Amino acid sequence: MRRVRPRKADVGPTVSRVGLFGSALALVLLTGCGTTNLTPVPDSMPPGSGAPLPVIDLDAPGRSAIQLGTWAKEQSEVLGISEVALEAYGYAAAVMARSRPECGIGWTTVAGIASVESRHGTYHGAKVAADGKVSPPIRGIALDGGPDVAHIPDTDQGKYDGDPVYDRAMGPFQFIPETWQHWGVDANGDGIADPDNIDDAALTAARYLCASGGDLTGAPGWQQALMTYNQSTAYMNKVRYRAAAYSVGREA
Repeated sequence: MRRVRPRKADVGPTVSRVGLFGSALALVLLTGCGTTNLTPVPDSMPPGSGAPLPVIDLDAPGRSAIQLGTWAKEQSEVLGISEVALEAYGYAAAVMARSRPECGIGWTTVAGIASVESRHGTYHGAKVAADGKVSPPIRGIALDGGPDVAHIPDTDQGKYDGDPVYDRAMGPFQFIPETWQHWGVDANGDGIADPDNIDDAALTAARYLCASGGDLTGAPGWQQALMTYNQSTAYMNKVRYRAAAYSVGREA
């Protein structure tokens, strides 16, 4: 499976990544009104699983993730992540808990990846609609083999990424077309596996990670899953830090 990392330091499309891509610090926030102590971000590997998910009917018709609305609203207020995005991450973790219980992936890991990849579907002014659709579509640069850029000729005739010459990373989780065609799933019940829908992309990412790492409740499996997603230790550490922050109710 191959993916390509679309951005560097969250500020613009990058470029060299094949695969699906900080130490933790106890921070003190200084403000003009005084000092506020923040909960330290744990050093744990893998990151903690975060606020427990309520039990929902995973087989409910339509966008089943909406059942996590109350939970997502509570988390959104402290994490600074949209409710729809959090519903998608929670639903992905809940589905995997049933279909691959030995994996143990937490919604925090899914959220950590989405934060690094696309700022939870908001990169470059994109917005996440109530149905999970991210627009305008988030696309990486052409993977044309330029400096620090992977060379991946078109694999989908431009069907998904709009580029008939080279592949481009797509959507809030930045899949390349080749990977999406193999792993993409419909998570919101509309009958379409859409890389630009945060529900579909979150569940697809969770499936890919579980298949890649096996048991994500231990450091070896979690690290293997992240390194398969993106072959970069720096990327893995950034995801771990953000996921760990979310696990203790902090923005990242």
